[in-house]
Amino acid sequence: MEREDILLTMQRDLTKALQKPPEKQRWGMLIDTRKCVGCHACTIGCVAEYKLPPGVVYRPVMDIESGKFPNVKRQFLPRPCFQCERPSCVGVCPVGATKKEPDGIVSISYEKCIGCRACIANCPYGARTFDSGEYHTEGTPKLQNYEKAGVFEYGKMWKRDGKSAKLIGSTRKCHFCTSRISKGLLPTCVSTCIGRATYFGDLNDDQSLIQKTIKSNAIYRLKEETGNNPQVFYI
Repeated sequence: MEREDILLTMQRDLTKALQKPPEKQRWGMLIDTRKCVGCHACTIGCVAEYKLPPGVVYRPVMDIESGKFPNVKRQFLPRPCFQCERPSCVGVCPVGATKKEPDGIVSISYEKCIGCRACIANCPYGARTFDSGEYHTEGTPKLQNYEKAGVFEYGKMWKRDGKSAKLIGSTRKCHFCTSRISKGLLPTCVSTCIGRATYFGDLNDDQSLIQKTIKSNAIYRLKEETGNNPQVFYI
C-alpha cells in the first residue's frame, strides 16, 4: 500500500492544533539528519519567502566533515532558531523587543529593536543575524526592485526601502513562519525539504506525527547544557 506523504499528515496535525488557543499550542521541529542530503532547498526556500538580504539567514545548513581519508564522512545539520523554552536572548534585550509568545515561538518586534545586538551575542546557537541594509544586486547596473519589496513577517508587511524601513538595523531570525502557520500552512523549510527530513507540529499533541516520531527514535538536542531547553530535536 502506498504511504501517505508526511506533509499531508503534518498538514492535518497543524489544522487540528490551530483549533486550540495559542497558549495550548507548543510548536516544535524535528530534523532527521539521516534524511538530509545537504541540498539547501530549505535555506533557499526561506531566502525566497522572506527576500533575505546579504548577511541575514534564518535556516543555515551546517556541512560537517569527520574522519580521515579514505574513511571520511559528511553530515548535514540544518540549524533554525530553536525557539527555546528559556531563551537567553530575551532577558538581555534592553527594550523588550524580543519575547516568548504563548505558542512557544520567540518573536522580534522590528518597531522596538534598536540594533544593539545583545541578543545575537547571547544566543548559544548563532540563530540570530543582523540586517545592515545591504542588497544582493547593489553595485550592479541596477538594484532590482524585488530586493526593495516589502516582507511579510509576524502578520505584517515590513518595508526594506526608505527611511521608514524598520527591518534595516534590526536583528532578524527564523520564527517557524508564523504568518504561514496562522493560515494553516507548514513552514517553508518543511514544505521544500526534498528528503522529508524536517518534521513540524504541536508538541502538546501526543498523537501528532512529530511526537510519535520523537518517541520512536533516539533523539538529541544541541547544547542542552545551556539550560535553554530548545524546541528543535534531532535524529
